[in-house]
Amino acid sequence: MKVSMKKTLKRVGVLAAGILLLAGPCATVSAETGYTYNYDYWGDVQYSPDAYRVVGVYTAVEMGLEKRLNLPEGLFVHGDMVYICDTGNNRIVELRRTGEEKLEVSRIIEEFQGNVENRTFASPTDIAVTDEGYLYICDKNNERILKLDMDLNYVMEFTKPADANFDQSMSFLPDKLTVDGAGRVYCVAVNVNKGLVKYEADGEFSGFVGATPVTYDWQDYIWKKLATKEQRAQMESFVPTEYDNLYMDHEGFIYAVTTNVSTADLDSGDAKPIRRLNLMGNDILIQNGNWYVIGDLYWGEAGGYKGPSLMTDITAFDNDVYVSLDKVRGRLFAYDDQGRMLYAFGGSGNMDGYFRQPAAIDHMGQDLLVLDALDNSVTLFAPTEFGSLIFQAIDQFQAGDYAGSGETWRKVMALNGNYDLAYIGIGRALVRQKEYREAMDYFELKFDDDNYSRAFKQYRKEWVEDHIVWIFLAVFIVLVLPLGVGRARKIKNEIDTADIFRQ
Repeated sequence: MKVSMKKTLKRVGVLAAGILLLAGPCATVSAETGYTYNYDYWGDVQYSPDAYRVVGVYTAVEMGLEKRLNLPEGLFVHGDMVYICDTGNNRIVELRRTGEEKLEVSRIIEEFQGNVENRTFASPTDIAVTDEGYLYICDKNNERILKLDMDLNYVMEFTKPADANFDQSMSFLPDKLTVDGAGRVYCVAVNVNKGLVKYEADGEFSGFVGATPVTYDWQDYIWKKLATKEQRAQMESFVPTEYDNLYMDHEGFIYAVTTNVSTADLDSGDAKPIRRLNLMGNDILIQNGNWYVIGDLYWGEAGGYKGPSLMTDITAFDNDVYVSLDKVRGRLFAYDDQGRMLYAFGGSGNMDGYFRQPAAIDHMGQDLLVLDALDNSVTLFAPTEFGSLIFQAIDQFQAGDYAGSGETWRKVMALNGNYDLAYIGIGRALVRQKEYREAMDYFELKFDDDNYSRAFKQYRKEWVEDHIVWIFLAVFIVLVLPLGVGRARKIKNEIDTADIFRQ
């Protein structure tokens, strides 16, 4: 059902309603406001109880820093430690979370030790910390990725690939990175549109991963063929787009986001602002929801913000729920492993839970942390009862506790009777318990045709198996018995006829 027709009809309806309102003599337009919301089957915004609450907003004062942050760009969580790339101050701030509401400075990293000429940073933009205790840092303006041990000893660095596939005339500006369990580094580099730059653990460049598909309009393509050399030079090249950020999940798959999308492609589903890349670089993100995984479905120009959601960062939980960060309106969009939106919240502003320029997101357990580059702060969110129940229901389903998952979804539904995913979750749990007929009712209520068809197929199979004897008996009575009776009558008639001739 991910078709643009529903979206078009919805927009036509909104436009018609607006015309009717304006036609009235004293027309007034009021907009419903809310913090946490979702979209129903018809694309209507459905407000809900908050899934997350703000634990605290941490600036230099709350962290205990003498010097305030300056345009920070990178955020990474490892255990109870939080690492911030304080880009404008050329340093890494290491925080420790002590208790639910406290983030305090553990150390400030401004230089490191080792046999290397330059032992300071120049605009560090991202950091990753491994379980083995190594720090990988995008030292952007020094054109390198550093690998340090936990005592800040220099181990090695990853520099511009000396390879024909990498344009040697360009500077190497590593911007974002992630590291897998084998020590391989995947990097988003500025002005590189061939995908993620991949290094082996020994520092050897091994190519590009996950280049985005090339898309273009056929009319532009024909025009390029007919245009002069000077005209072609002024037109946009048909090249893959760049990634903006990435995150490696617990299974080793890489979530990657890009803001290089057009409104037309978002409407049609051709744009892929969020991807999940396997080892081959193929996008394996599942999108079984009613709507494309693009953030907001409708966008206007309210509050001075216009255009679609542009995802600047992403994080993923161990239950395959992922949360993307929209830099346009400061919203967080959470999706389950099937690509169904769980909830969206946040916004642009100066209040707690809102952002001026969201730059990065990560999670600690089920808590979320968002870095604001303009406010120079970190906002810490924790799940509410509503949000915790959603996580619990998903976790129970994945663990095989289908009865428990169904009951938890019923608790979610009690808190929000308009929450479509609660009905679908109950239906999916019932299917796993082989309660197909009851599951069909829940799927039908929320127009989930795909799951309804699967449940109906199983219900039909089960019904046939349970009634197979009666089915055969009915077939026998309707088809075989009349044939037998007819055959008997024919034989009797032949015998009677033969007796008459003998007489």
